[in-house]
Amino acid sequence: MTTIGLIYLTIIIIAYLLLGRSSAEKTRRSLKISVESFVKMIPLLLAIFALIGLFEQFVPPAWIESRFGADAGLMALLTGAGLGSIAIGPPFAAFPLAGALIDNGAWPSAVATFIVAWISVGIITLPFEAEVFGLRFALLRNGLAFVSALLIGLCIGMFI
Repeated sequence: MTTIGLIYLTIIIIAYLLLGRSSAEKTRRSLKISVESFVKMIPLLLAIFALIGLFEQFVPPAWIESRFGADAGLMALLTGAGLGSIAIGPPFAAFPLAGALIDNGAWPSAVATFIVAWISVGIITLPFEAEVFGLRFALLRNGLAFVSALLIGLCIGMFI
């Protein structure tokens, strides 16, 4: 477990201890909800970690560096934005994958673009969004989100 994870866990334990004194029943209900949520998340977490394991074993670092590395320049940003746009799943799933990309030579700007696109662009869900909000709105929102992901990646590249 990382240092940040331990810090969060310590803060949560302290909060439960303090809040348990003021309302033991609410604290018990909160713990019950937390455990139920965790149990529901276990299959998804296992799938994410299995995907990362497959990714790290079967995708050569040289390939990642050639597609996502700083030397790929604008193509790295476009690749990150493109893959992030078609990725589907909860946003927190993007972070371990992004860490694996960086560990294997990806440019942080391309990885940031990937994360922002994953969270904000929804090519897979575009038909549903268009049905609810209209095609023009859905295309405009996704287009602006795609361009924003590229701009955020560029900005990160200027500061890192």
